Amino acid sequence: MAFPELLDRVGGRGRFQLLQAVALVTPILWVTTQNMLENFSAAVPHHRCWVPLLDNSTSQASIPGDFGRDVLLAVSIPPGPDQRPHQCLRFRQPQWQLIESNTTATNWSDADTEPCEDGWVYDHSTFRSTIVTTWDLVCDSQALRPMAQSIFLAGILVGAAVCGHASDRFGRRRVLTWSYLLVSVSGTIAALMPTFPLYCLFRFLVASAVAGVMMNTASLLMEWTSAQAGPLMMTLNALGFSFGQVLTGSVAYGVRSWRMLQLAVSAPFFLFFVYSWWLPESARWLITVGRLDQSLRELQRVAAVNRRKAEADTLTVEVLRSAMQEEPNGNQAGARLGTLLHTPGLRLRTFISMLCWFAFGFTFYGLALDLQALGSNIFLLQALIGIVDLPVKMGSLLLLSRLGRRLCQASSLVLPGLCILANILVPREMGILRSSLAVLGLGSLGAAFTCVTIFSSELFPTVISTG
Repeated sequence: MAFPELLDRVGGRGRFQLLQAVALVTPILWVTTQNMLENFSAAVPHHRCWVPLLDNSTSQASIPGDFGRDVLLAVSIPPGPDQRPHQCLRFRQPQWQLIESNTTATNWSDADTEPCEDGWVYDHSTFRSTIVTTWDLVCDSQALRPMAQSIFLAGILVGAAVCGHASDRFGRRRVLTWSYLLVSVSGTIAALMPTFPLYCLFRFLVASAVAGVMMNTASLLMEWTSAQAGPLMMTLNALGFSFGQVLTGSVAYGVRSWRMLQLAVSAPFFLFFVYSWWLPESARWLITVGRLDQSLRELQRVAAVNRRKAEADTLTVEVLRSAMQEEPNGNQAGARLGTLLHTPGLRLRTFISMLCWFAFGFTFYGLALDLQALGSNIFLLQALIGIVDLPVKMGSLLLLSRLGRRLCQASSLVLPGLCILANILVPREMGILRSSLAVLGLGSLGAAFTCVTIFSSELFPTVISTG
């Protein structure tokens, strides 16, 4: 008897699967807040150099005449490319001649300027603080801001490799539980860090654990669900990310200090860590590693929730042992990552699947982690991405069953590409149109995520799907 038949006996789509989906998808909402956090915690507010005439009360007392703030700004800081006060330069000495009405461009362009030796003054009307204002990640240090995002994404890459191997060795539920704990602890510590390198270190650890949460959530959902209900379960998982986009914009709107925001999106993982101890381990994984007694207990537990106790009573260790013969052994060499390259067919599947994941990840994170470049109200924009995502992902589930996997996967990647190409041709002055195309493109990528998640889970055996 194969494992799908065992699962049908105890119920592959019942009350247990519903409760499990709620328990596992809820953390996915908060995983999204961690992924999108630096749209807000690393936002770059308007800024200018600190200048004595405006920011030093002693210097203000010695100002000749009664000049307004705009005049003092004009004689202290040269205009930048956008004609606003330059963000990285100031005059060495006040240029009082600029007050004269017949001043020409050479009057200030020839004046001596210097970098912001005394720091910067930031606009706090939108954010009370960000990592940019805390550590002055502007001007010569502006490259450190995208570096923080790159370090986070590198953490996801490392976490995917480490947690994939760990979940095959120690179990899906156990790795998921400790991933919840690592997110909560590392996220909390990151909010308290006094230096930028330490902040990046703990964000890296958060990202590594986030990868463990995402991978093992998908594994547990699929391995406890019948094949017929698998696409629905993966769509529910994908919808968790969509609701998470809305949640991110809402939480960030209410919490404008980056340290408090980091704490707010990390604290819920302490709760997830506690209740995850009651989640059952994957019976399929337990069978593949030969832990038949525990697998039997988990199957009987699920049967009780699904009110199929009579069917579960017919299960024995001998029945599970026969199922074990039909499952690939997770400890055997054939189940290692090299299996993906073992035959020409698997090599082609692996290459195309990796290409689809790369296309999704590269495009999605490239757009979604730079919302400031797309519109002025990034809180609304973040929420709109999630709102557009919802019907697109639900529609993709219907189209997958009608049009097939390959056609849906291809079209869901082509449409975002067209939106991005169209956005290149739209002038920056047309902000609403640019934002609309970006939201449409990101929404279409939601369909691509649903398709590639379902397609990948169906293409590869369960033992190597997390490896």
